[in-house]
Amino acid sequence: MNEIIITNRETITPKHHEHNQYEYTMHEVSYSQMKTAFYTLSPGKSNYPFHYHTANEEVFYVISGSGVLETFEERRPIAAGDVIVCPAVKEGAHKITNTSETEDLIYLDVDTHIRPEIVYYPHSKKLGVRADGIYDNYRLDSGVEYYDGE
Repeated sequence: MNEIIITNRETITPKHHEHNQYEYTMHEVSYSQMKTAFYTLSPGKSNYPFHYHTANEEVFYVISGSGVLETFEERRPIAAGDVIVCPAVKEGAHKITNTSETEDLIYLDVDTHIRPEIVYYPHSKKLGVRADGIYDNYRLDSGVEYYDGE
C-alpha cells in the first residue's frame, strides 16, 4: 500500500472475541508492517493471556477506564492517559485486564507487524508461531528432537 488511510473507530467493522475470562471488541486497521487497533475490554476481562513477543513491539494508549498491567515483576494500575511501551523481549511480557466492575476499558494499540514472529506464553508454557499463512500454537513441553521423523 502506498496511500494514507484516514479512519476512526466508528467506521471500522468491529470483531468480538469471547472465551472464559477473555472478552474484547477490536476495531483494527492493518497496514504493511504495522497494525493499529482500538480495544474495548468488558469489566473484569482481559483480551490476551500473559505473553511477550520476539519481533514486534507494542504501544498502548489508555483512552478511558482503568485496569491493571501484569508484568513478570508486578501488577501495575493503569488508567486513562497512560502510555505503555512493550519491547520485543522477555522483559516486555504483559497482560492487560479491566479491573472495573461497571466500566469498559478502552485503549489504542499500535504494533509493529513483522513476520515471522514467535510469541511466548509463560503461564501456560506455550509458544505461538506467526508467519505468512501460519498462526499456530504449541506446548513447550511437547518438543521433539531435531532429527525426529527425518
